[in-house]
Amino acid sequence: MALIKSISGIRGTIGGPQGEGLTPVDILKFTYAYCHCLRQRKQPNQGGRYKVVVGRDARISGEMVEQLVCGTLVACGMDVVKCGFASTPTTEMAVIFSGADGGIILTASHNPRQWNALKLLNEKGEFLTAAEGQAILDCAEKGDFCFADVDNLGVIEECDYTDAHIDAVLALEAVDAEAIRKAGFKVVLDSINSVGGIIMPRLLKRLGVECIVLNGEPTGDFAHNPEPLPKNLTDLSETVVREKADLGISVDPDVDRLAFICENGEPFVEEYTLVAVVDHLLDDAVKKGVKPLHTVSNLSSSRALRDVTEAHGGTYFAAAVGEVNVTTKMHEVGALIGGEGNGGVIYPAAHTGRDAMVGVALFLSRLAHLRMTASAYKATLPQYAIAKNRIDLSDAAMIDRIMEAMKEHYKAEKINTIDGVKIDFEATRRWVHLRKSNTEPIIRIYSEAPTEAEAQALADEVIAIAQSILA
Repeated sequence: MALIKSISGIRGTIGGPQGEGLTPVDILKFTYAYCHCLRQRKQPNQGGRYKVVVGRDARISGEMVEQLVCGTLVACGMDVVKCGFASTPTTEMAVIFSGADGGIILTASHNPRQWNALKLLNEKGEFLTAAEGQAILDCAEKGDFCFADVDNLGVIEECDYTDAHIDAVLALEAVDAEAIRKAGFKVVLDSINSVGGIIMPRLLKRLGVECIVLNGEPTGDFAHNPEPLPKNLTDLSETVVREKADLGISVDPDVDRLAFICENGEPFVEEYTLVAVVDHLLDDAVKKGVKPLHTVSNLSSSRALRDVTEAHGGTYFAAAVGEVNVTTKMHEVGALIGGEGNGGVIYPAAHTGRDAMVGVALFLSRLAHLRMTASAYKATLPQYAIAKNRIDLSDAAMIDRIMEAMKEHYKAEKINTIDGVKIDFEATRRWVHLRKSNTEPIIRIYSEAPTEAEAQALADEVIAIAQSILA
């Protein structure tokens, strides 16, 4: 498998030749480049020395990658705050808690067990900008390395910020811990044999929630495909029904994505994680007279977020796909909340990064206030269905031709081109979004409509147009 390099870091499968997987040589190169560019970008926050936080999920390769990253940081003269097992949002917040100059998260998120990655943070605990990420990629390719002498090596400090993260979540004004405790919720948690099994039960205990844990041991040997999609959560659904639980909770290996299962075993639907949390926050904001009520999600996320935002008198903004693009837009417009349709909740009152812990606490607050089951609450939200398709191409050069043809064919509709081509059919509450892959000659096609059949029909229509161009 080829090593995948992007502005947010590098990821790949462990082992193999250099450049064809995530090898020790690649890890050293990119960690060094991160240090070099950090020095170029800013002065150290304190004491004349740079400090970098390192946290990891429970992947089998995690300890090996952690040793290489920490060793390279020390060799570059950087002090290290080693968090060990830590969720992605915990590591992001640890950068703030420790006054560090940056951070490196060791996780391949929802990818299978053979994958790992380095994700790079700035001094705010946020992902790097496109320009900053590109500078690191360029530096890594030059290979002109120079390390600190023996009197200027960094030092490693071990620190666990799990409880500090939980304290910060419980301190959020929009989290009603008392109402949650009074509700007496019973939940089933699938923590997919990673760090969610460490932090999530501790949060739920503090909230007075009875928690049954599936796949709780952080072995990194994932019990199923770790992406929190309904097809991967059948055991969770069955356990929720069998145990008569109020809710099923699924997180990915680094706990930045979140999906729920209703009390009847049906998916709440990952797209609606953010919608429900926004519904809760906007209700609260309207009562308190908070303004502006701005929300943000990426172009491939459900229209339901826009509907809920506008129903509360707020304004919705769309961003290009990718967490850094969403957070950039959130800063630009001063958003109350934002995120992604993959179950990523970004609430700046906590920190500007996807955080399943924040999502769970806000969602449970919503259910406690409404005194409704999860399935009954879901039925009150705007109803849409998303279809996900793709067009495989033998010639990547055809991608631009197809995109241009779509813009021409649908020129009477509302078109957004900040990230591929998104076509909005306002009158019928449908949309279709075409994006090219960064790694393969394919076009991803996401379409949404009030029903699954309508969403797929729209995708089929677009695919037929593309095929006519290819013929």
